[in-house]
Order: sequence, then structure tokens, then C-alpha cells
Amino acid sequence: MRTAVVIGTGLIGTSAALALAGRGVTVHLVDHDPTSARTAAARGAGTTEPPEGPVDLAVVAVPPAHVAATLAEAMRAGTARGYLDVASVKGGPQRELAALGLDLTSYIGSHPMSGRERSGPLAATADLFEGRPWVLTPTRETDTEVLNLALELVALCRAVPVVMDADAHDRAVALVSHTPQLVSSMVAARLEDADDTAVRLCGQGIRDVTRIAASDPRMWVEILAANPGPVADVLAGVAADLDETVRALRGLQSADEEKRRDGASGVADVLRRGNAGRARVPGKHGAAPAAYETVAVLISDQPGELARIFADAGRAGVNVEDVRIEHATGQQAGLVQLMVEPAAAPGLSTALRERGWSLRQRPE
Repeated sequence: MRTAVVIGTGLIGTSAALALAGRGVTVHLVDHDPTSARTAAARGAGTTEPPEGPVDLAVVAVPPAHVAATLAEAMRAGTARGYLDVASVKGGPQRELAALGLDLTSYIGSHPMSGRERSGPLAATADLFEGRPWVLTPTRETDTEVLNLALELVALCRAVPVVMDADAHDRAVALVSHTPQLVSSMVAARLEDADDTAVRLCGQGIRDVTRIAASDPRMWVEILAANPGPVADVLAGVAADLDETVRALRGLQSADEEKRRDGASGVADVLRRGNAGRARVPGKHGAAPAAYETVAVLISDQPGELARIFADAGRAGVNVEDVRIEHATGQQAGLVQLMVEPAAAPGLSTALRERGWSLRQRPE
């Protein structure tokens, strides 16, 4: 691939353009908002000048509702040898294109499973897709050359290709992406009118659950409008679990001993099923989640402190597998949670204490 057109210079489009431009591809940027395209160009994502002829690949990075029309316009103009979209829903756009009577041999659907709470070209990064799954949804009509162009794009963005059926993809993202967004927003919505005293008690648990609730509502309305059925199906299952859990909790309030036992059993059941589901989420390098030991260290909010603690862990010969930071409310300090192999935890704890670090019990 030597040339590409990126149509839509939001977070995903600009990030892909930055990755391509950084690896020597000449990228032409197009957006209905010229300011957005100019901003992406100013960041080194490419040029706003139109190409002199057909490019190798056109990457359409617009909301799902506009994918088919944008692709159709680009195809009729002969913009590229191959066409690819990066929308988070695949079945609908594919059927819309087919209904328009277009030749779909030059098209392949795709969806990079990566994003941020922020949107727009200023939030884009060249490494946004690195190590992340990038779904490709070829059909029997997809030309081999176009599939190879898509695979090259994924490789240049340093993502991991995953080939799926379009409708299977939509059911999967309903479960692992779209429903979590709504559930996170629902939990965060409980905080809107909560008493300030309660909000001040927010810890890492509520921060984890509500992190993605900061996402752009307009963008998510467009995504959910393109995949409502599968998302509603998953939420119906969640709603059934909620109903059962509410009944179980009410049972725990009962004066009847049998109802209390049934209530405890119901709560325990949903927690156990949660454990089992969480255990299936891929861990480091896509492997099964490892049972790491956490070493929690008190750290001040000063420049260089994180670098110093990582350096001290390195001197102790310990590889930090994962890390989290829990900020102390109203204080210039926090807890750094270093996740390490269980056998390495005692040695790391000893080494850090010897170097003057204050260790704490792991937060629950």
C-alpha cells in the first residue's frame, strides 16, 4: 500500500491515518468538516489535497448510519482500488450497500476494537490500535486483493486481525462493547443527583465501572441505533438477572429464615456466575487471566515518583505485569497497585521497603 484516502477524521480515522502516514503511506484526508481534516493534517496524519487518481485503499470512518452512502459515493467516483469501513456495526451497512446494487467485490467491512472516551482528531494517536483486535468481515464476493489490502492496513496499524461473519460480529459487540456502555452510563446516572457526601466516598470500584460513561452521547446514539436488536437482547438478559437479584436482596430483608436463605443463595449465584464470566476475559497477551499478586505502595503526587518505583522494581528483578493507581480523595497521594507473579511478590515487597517505600494492604 502506497496511497490511501481516509474519509472521516475523527478519533478512529485520524488514528489510522497517523499510523499509515508514520509508515510511509501517502494519506489524503477528507471530512464534511474541513476544520477537522485540517486539524488532522496539522497533526501529521496526511494532506487535505485530493489525490491525482485512484488510491490503493479508501478507509471510511464515519458513523454507521452514513457508511453506506459515503461508500457508495466513493465507489461511484472511482476513489480507490479497495474500500473498507471501520464502523462498529457491520451487518446493516453491508446489506445497505448490497441493496444499492453496488459491486461489492472491492469492499470489505472492518471494525478496530479500540477507542477512547474522547473523540475527534485531537484525541487520535498512531498507536491506538496496537495489539488490539481488528475485525474483518469479508463475504464470498470480496476480492482477494481487497482482503490483502485490509490485512496490510491492520498490520501497519499493528493490530491483530480477526475474521468474522458480519452478523456474528454485531451480536458479539452488543455483548462486549455496546451493553457495557449502557450499563456503565446507567450506574453513573445514579450519581447525578446523589448526595455530595456519598459522591465523596467514590473509590476505585465506582471509577472502574463508570469510566466509559464519559463517552460522547451523540456518537453512542448513532452506534446503538445501528445495532438495537442484539443490544436489547443482551439487556433483556441483564434485566432478568437484575429482577432475580432484587428479589434475592428483598429476601435477605425478610424475617422468614427460609426466605433469607433463598435470598443469600440468589445473591451468591449471580456473584459466582460473575466470577465465571470474568475468568473468561482474555488476560495479558490474550492468554487466560493470570492470578497475580498485588503489592500496594503509597506514592506521593510528585514528578518522577512512578518512574522511581518502576526502576526499583526492575532493580529487584521483578516484572510488573499490570498496574493501577487509586487516588486518595483530597490528598496529594495515592496507592500504586503493582500486579506481579505470586512468587515475586514477597521479594518485591522486601526490596521496596528497603528502598524507603511505604507498603499498604491491597484495597478491596
